[in-house]
Amino acid sequence: MLSLARLGARSARRAASARRATSAWAGNAEAYYDEDVVKADSCEILDETKVGPYRMRRPLKIPLSHRGMEVIQDPLFNKGTAFEPSERDRLGLRGLLPPKVNTMNEQCMRVMTTLRGLPADLDKHVYLSELHDRNETLFHRVVVRHVKELAPLIYTPTVGQACVEFGHQFKRPRGMYFSASDAGEMNAMVQNWPMKDVRVVVVTDGSRILGLGDLGANGMGIPIGKLALYCAAGGIAPHRVLPVVIDVGTNNPALLADPVYLGLKQPRLTGKKYQEVIDEFVQAIMNRWPKCLIQFEDFESSVAQPLLDRYREKLLCFNDDIQGTGCVTLAGVLASARHAGLRLRDMSFLCAGAGSAGLGVCLQLVDGMVEDGLSREEAMKRFVICTSVGAIGRADGTHGDPNASRGLSEERAIWVNESVPDGASLEETTKLFKPTCLLGLAAQPGGLFTEDMVKSMLDYTNAPIVMPMSNPTAKHECTPRQAWEWTDGKAIVATGSPLGPPPGKG
Repeated sequence: MLSLARLGARSARRAASARRATSAWAGNAEAYYDEDVVKADSCEILDETKVGPYRMRRPLKIPLSHRGMEVIQDPLFNKGTAFEPSERDRLGLRGLLPPKVNTMNEQCMRVMTTLRGLPADLDKHVYLSELHDRNETLFHRVVVRHVKELAPLIYTPTVGQACVEFGHQFKRPRGMYFSASDAGEMNAMVQNWPMKDVRVVVVTDGSRILGLGDLGANGMGIPIGKLALYCAAGGIAPHRVLPVVIDVGTNNPALLADPVYLGLKQPRLTGKKYQEVIDEFVQAIMNRWPKCLIQFEDFESSVAQPLLDRYREKLLCFNDDIQGTGCVTLAGVLASARHAGLRLRDMSFLCAGAGSAGLGVCLQLVDGMVEDGLSREEAMKRFVICTSVGAIGRADGTHGDPNASRGLSEERAIWVNESVPDGASLEETTKLFKPTCLLGLAAQPGGLFTEDMVKSMLDYTNAPIVMPMSNPTAKHECTPRQAWEWTDGKAIVATGSPLGPPPGKG
């Protein structure tokens, strides 16, 4: 048995530790409330004076059937210890929560203090996901306030690794899962979703998740993360969004061998059978929510454009990789061109990557150049697109014509540029074609943009525009620091994921 002296010493140490912890939390709280984003926050709760856009939204009513633990356990209505005494009486919560009423401000402070103490970004992503699953009010409140800090944790670049480990981290379902085995049942299945007023559906088939390839059902992390940002940054009510994965199998051998993989363990459907599954899903969504938007997300290039062409004139939809990434890139190019003193119509582009994102971005840039005065034919001559085997160019045998010999799809064939030989490397193409802007959308192991490539651009332009946009960050074609160091700070750099600029450069 421990002596009384030793017990006393242990109690004293525990008391001292508790005092230090209390003092640390007090310091953290004071520092948190002094942060600029907290002071400038204009989305205060209703009993305070500040007015923000989120106060203009009609409050979501708790169903009469919800009472007591049903309210606390429903993430859409739960707000933790923020329930006022009158709410606790009315909803049957008295005694089910600690007596202290914490404001949303206090709960935000506690969440952010805990989050910032976690060691890795993936740990922070999991912590935020768990908060999302139990308390959407607090989750969105925190994200609205700290969107700059939290967006990279909720979505790219962290969401890529979260998708890879989706089955291993799975705790609670969110969204809906449609699969090839549900054929003939989807119209009935969609009625299982409890929310009647869905406005936005983000759907993936998991075939090309970021730059990670085929992740099958694990791709659900993408629609969840994307819609979390739409709700927080775009002001869409959380009960009006629906994340969806359509599981048609996977060709990823690692997933097929993974004992905890949550999707269908069968080869991915193609052709007519694949199209029938997608058609049934789209029809089921339209039958229940005929005015909702369907966003196609991370579909591989062989199906992305055909699906968009199939539905774009029939219903409200868009493909984020083709159109969304393209619009954002066009905006970035216009801003970069203005900084470099160029007109869009005077620029030329070398794009590494001929997938749905690469081709979609280039099409959007062509549209912009046409608006700036070029003909479509002239605009398309300002682009060279490189596949994994080199430039899509003239088939003159210089490099064995690898693209031409294996056959070009309809989407790629329109991009043949006669000014460079088919199969030319990125370095050779840069020297021959002299692009003013490098677009990185290859989703290959990082480092495709070399020092020689970027430096050689200084021979004909004073401000090379370098846009390494592949995700996750490990697949960036180069880093901002590299581009700035190679050009002595003259490069204008835009990236696909947040990467802080080195001090004193750019």
